[in-house]
Amino acid sequence: MHKWITCAFLFLSLSALAQYKITGRVLDSADKKPIPGATIYLANASVGTSSTADGNFTLDNVRGGQYELVVSMVGYNSYHKVLLVNNNIDLPVIVIAEKVNLLKEVSIRPDPDWERNYEAFRAEFLGTSDFAKECKIVNPETLIIHYDKINFVLTASSLDFVVIDNKALGYRVKYKLDTFSKDYHQGMRYYAGTASFEKMKGKPSQERKWEKNRLKAYKGSSMEFLLLLIAGEVFEHGFKVLRLIRKPNPEYKSFGNRYIDGLVTKPLIPADYAKRTDQKDLFALAFDNCLYVMYNGGSPVPDDGKNPNGIGWATTNIIFNKPYAVFDNNGIFTDPSSITFEGEWGKSSIADLLPVDFEPEVKK
Repeated sequence: MHKWITCAFLFLSLSALAQYKITGRVLDSADKKPIPGATIYLANASVGTSSTADGNFTLDNVRGGQYELVVSMVGYNSYHKVLLVNNNIDLPVIVIAEKVNLLKEVSIRPDPDWERNYEAFRAEFLGTSDFAKECKIVNPETLIIHYDKINFVLTASSLDFVVIDNKALGYRVKYKLDTFSKDYHQGMRYYAGTASFEKMKGKPSQERKWEKNRLKAYKGSSMEFLLLLIAGEVFEHGFKVLRLIRKPNPEYKSFGNRYIDGLVTKPLIPADYAKRTDQKDLFALAFDNCLYVMYNGGSPVPDDGKNPNGIGWATTNIIFNKPYAVFDNNGIFTDPSSITFEGEWGKSSIADLLPVDFEPEVKK
């Protein structure tokens, strides 16, 4: 359990965030011989490498934060380990075992609804934004999709990495989809998995387009908001946060508004809802109600409570599922299930996804 450091919230300069190195070695569990050519990467980031002939590897320029280290090799079981990176790390020897194939005869029947279910999944997973129009799932055959016609729930998972070419942001994304569900009755969508990002190569004009679109995806996102919290520059970049008081609606009968919401128009300051933890490079959101996050496009906003209803602003409700939501130096929540987004951030999809170690270019 994290202990809070309840003194004033200490802000850091984003430009001062340290970068670290992770080193290790990969061996075969059976004969303890080195495994060359294994793929080692940080899940949901753009940091990756391959093991050398002696099994050694080095991940350079890793920004502080919490990551999942993944080691993958054809014919072997994958290795996963959660790391809190706040210093250089020399890992103990990693041993991976060959897969044991237990093949069973199964009857494969064509699913007459697969195409329709796939199109529904694609719209929810990639989204319907302009960015989504430039995304392509390269290997849809790896997906397992099912629609429950009784409960109106679409579910999906993947046998292998789902390869997505995002020609709007200039990434090839390999996403291992652990779980996906869309409850059409409740209007709730949830998905979880790990991804690796590889930058595409293009002409100078394409590179400029990708940089512009990446910045567009970043601006106003939860990642930018959390990084600005760390830097102490929330108001300066167009964000304002209000208290959202939510109470159950006693007249709710499976339709209409489930809750009654009320806003307190006086803006909160970061110290009201953001704290350091006792672990370096980890921070937390903690609040006794819900948070209402407003974003005006990036213009500085005064701390005066004007425009409280969010007219002309992008707005998001942050609902706490747990007493606190921990986030790291990358602006990423370490436990996504600790909070729920409603509104702008809740609509975010794979087409808008950036690697967790994305750093926007700072114009001088």
